[in-house]
Amino acid sequence: MTHDPLSDRDDALKTASGNTLVAALSRALSLLNTIIVVFAALALIAACGILSYSVIGRALFQAANYWQDEAAVFLLVGATFMTAAYVQSRRGHVSIEAFVGLLSPLANRIRLWLVDVASFLFCAFFAWKSWTLTQEAYVDGQVSNSMWSPPLAIPYGLMACGMTLLCLQLLLQIIMPLAGASRR
Repeated sequence: MTHDPLSDRDDALKTASGNTLVAALSRALSLLNTIIVVFAALALIAACGILSYSVIGRALFQAANYWQDEAAVFLLVGATFMTAAYVQSRRGHVSIEAFVGLLSPLANRIRLWLVDVASFLFCAFFAWKSWTLTQEAYVDGQVSNSMWSPPLAIPYGLMACGMTLLCLQLLLQIIMPLAGASRR
């Protein structure tokens, strides 16, 4: 078993020569992912602040905390799903690399491409179902069962947007080798 990164992961992201569409999509998605990561970091800090306020308010002032847990969960759901494409662009998701040392570099590239295709198919289905769930929650005016009652379209929409961005990232990773670019 190896814990070293794959050689094709170390390569700098080089887009296919002459394929400006792939290069433009790659740059745009990278910029969007970077912006989202900044907002996700702020959301995590806000969730920490909200939960700390909840604990202190309850312990010291016996204040009600009917909104804090749910607000923190919404922020965490948004941060988690919206940054999935960024993590995928760095190949940071958990993977099992038992075969890496056994396969040739070409076989490993093919394996990664097939994994990307399978991941894309799963994530595309997940994104589609998330969008239908978001639309249903919005149209029906669904709210959470708490006293605060925020609309459920908010976390469902964040989940759908995040999965759609992840699908775009996976699609880019599928297309790049076919367009003559090196993988990341």
